[in-house]
Amino acid sequence: MALTTFGAVMGFAAEMAEKDEEVYNTLIPKATDPGVRDVLQALSEEQKRNYSLMVKTRRENVTEMILEPVAGLKSEDYEIDLKVPGPAEDASILKAALRIEEREKRFFEDASSRIPLPEVGRIFRRVARKKDENLRKLQGLGLNQTLGDRRSE
Repeated sequence: MALTTFGAVMGFAAEMAEKDEEVYNTLIPKATDPGVRDVLQALSEEQKRNYSLMVKTRRENVTEMILEPVAGLKSEDYEIDLKVPGPAEDASILKAALRIEEREKRFFEDASSRIPLPEVGRIFRRVARKKDENLRKLQGLGLNQTLGDRRSE
């Protein structure tokens, strides 16, 4: 579906944050490494804040911008199929979290340049930077998982 208005973009961003929070909440109890669980918990809480931020931003700008046209964004470009791994598969859990954060970073970067309100563009760029930080944390955990797996061999 083409995201052709400011309202549609903000609705998609809020829905994405809400769904990804649910995914993280599903993954948390499946993680065996306490470090992975802690990071997933932090990501879940961040998604909750992002949902609130998107709803608030949409509400604050609804009167003047809700129907403002936006071009070049399609929801299909940001869909991912996540298989929720079984217990004790921390590497798979990290891969799922990486995919979520990569997708969101790409969306917020793409949308920031297409949103007609400069202050909303700044919010989106800030969220994209946070997603980049999250990716580095997750990649570090993945490296630790790989090193840990090799030490036990």
